[in-house]
Order: sequence, then structure tokens, then C-alpha cells
Amino acid sequence: MAADQDGSVGKVINANPQTGLKMFVPEQFEMPELATQHNFIREFGFGVVVSHSGSLSATHLPFVLDANEGDLGVLYAHCAKANPFWKNLEGQNVLVIFTGPHGYISPSWYLNKPAVPTWNYTAVHASGTATLLDSKNTLKAVDKVVEQYEPQLLINGDIVTDSIKQKLLAGIVGFKIELNKLEGKLKLGQNKNNLDQQAVYQALSTSNSFDDLALANYMNQLNMIGT
Repeated sequence: MAADQDGSVGKVINANPQTGLKMFVPEQFEMPELATQHNFIREFGFGVVVSHSGSLSATHLPFVLDANEGDLGVLYAHCAKANPFWKNLEGQNVLVIFTGPHGYISPSWYLNKPAVPTWNYTAVHASGTATLLDSKNTLKAVDKVVEQYEPQLLINGDIVTDSIKQKLLAGIVGFKIELNKLEGKLKLGQNKNNLDQQAVYQALSTSNSFDDLALANYMNQLNMIGT
């Protein structure tokens, strides 16, 4: 058992099968459902992929999830060929970190005091084995990204033309990650009583900070505003 930064007692779950590293998730903050984890990745698909081949390295990329492939799903992405990250990627077990809304929580917002500051946040860690894609499947990976964020571009075809895709292909490397571990955490004040949750939501929702407003909106979306 372990204590979170604001005193929440929980357990460490879901070891990475190759490294043994674990994500610390107190029980009340768990996101155990596969469908919820998948939806989180779809909504917050810009991730940080970390590799430990040779030396620790990371790069930031948009990912697209195919939930119907493999046991836990497959992530698709591509990076610039000039980025050396891909060169030792084949066959490596990598970690992709997806983060959602997050923000500072002031103890002054709580009705119950004394209290301490904390940081509320949401995250999914996705681990799996990376495989480089050939030219044909790299183009499919590019199309997957376009389809998710602006499908009209694939329908019209007059902006992202076939010829520009071929030119793009010379400068990118596609890869996929077959997932073997998913870990999710929703730290949104579930350890607080309803009145304190409502007070936090009120403070966030009236803030001038974009991050605070996004966090408040996500709390509302998940019905975690204290009722």
C-alpha cells in the first residue's frame, strides 16, 4: 500500500511485463475498464512515446487507436525520417503516455480545512511492441490520422492529394504498437466529499485559465462535480 500526494491510500497496479515498472494508482482513482481507456486515447490522442533501447529517449506524436486489432488494440503513428527515434524502434517494447485535462487544486477552495494543495489529472499509459511499417501501410497510418481529425480531406482529395502523399512518404516513417498493457488514472477528487468536489468544480469553472476550464468540463462530463 502507498499514499498519494494528498494522503489517498491505494495500491500500485499493472506492472509493465518487460520492465516491471508500475503506475501508482490509488483504488479510488482507477480507470480499469478497457472501453474507458480506449475512449480516453481517442479523445486525447497526442502522446509521448518513450523507448529505452540503448538510451532513454522520447518523442511527441499523434496516435490513432485501432481497438479491433490485437488483444488490447493497436496504436498507429508516424514520425519524420530525420527524427532518429525510429531507428532502434523495431521490436522494442515502448511506453506511450496520454494525458488529459489537469490543473492545480488550491486547499482554499475546500469547505473542510485544514487541507493541502494537490494536482488533479488524468492519464493513460499504453505499453506494447513496436513494428515499423512498409510504405503502403505508412500511407494508411497517415490516412488514419486524417480520418480521425478531418475526414473531409480524404473525401475531397483536392488538398491532400495522392501526389503530395507520395512526396510526404519520402520524409516519414510509419510504425504501429501492439498493446500488451493499459493503465489508466482519473485523479479528480473522488476522495473528497460532495461539497468539496462542488467547490473545486466551481473554482475551476470560473477560472480564466484554459487548463482549469478544460478540467472543469471533463469533471462535468464524467459527472464528478459532487451531487
